[in-house]
Amino acid sequence: MREREDEWTGLMRSAISGDSTAYHRLLKAVTPVLRAAARRGLARAGQPVDQSEDIVQDILLAVHLKRHTWDVSAPFAPWLFAIARNKLIDALRRRGRRVFVNIDDFAEVLSGEAPVETASAGEVAAQLASLPARQRDVLQSIAVESASIKDTAAKLAMSEGAVRVALHRGLASLTAKLREQ
Repeated sequence: MREREDEWTGLMRSAISGDSTAYHRLLKAVTPVLRAAARRGLARAGQPVDQSEDIVQDILLAVHLKRHTWDVSAPFAPWLFAIARNKLIDALRRRGRRVFVNIDDFAEVLSGEAPVETASAGEVAAQLASLPARQRDVLQSIAVESASIKDTAAKLAMSEGAVRVALHRGLASLTAKLREQ
């Protein structure tokens, strides 16, 4: 490991001095290591490893464009791996935390949703009628008519906070009544 890093440092020093053959040998030597690191980083992040070549190319381009910033008295590998780490992070940020799953792989496993039982309009009206007037009006507006809390507050001349409280209490009352049945 240490020999490899010393070799890379020597090749980079020669490349900076204008030796294009040394630069070519350096790039050829670091590419498989960068490819393995990119694949490992993508796999750890739950991303497809087939995207590693793009990251390797980004790393090599950054090394080429920024090689003049490398301190010739310092070892090359830490500088290279810092660039590699940053390029991997950039690639993961661009992709976001998405997990790619082909839905066709699960077609036989997934069952269709069971139909949801709904109450008839008469049942809903009967349950609402059993509530105090304010709670009934709020629930009617929000749950049945799909009005927003803001619109309901304006329509019933109440504050939005009072609408939320009435909504919560009305739902709690209905839940308690339905559990009794």
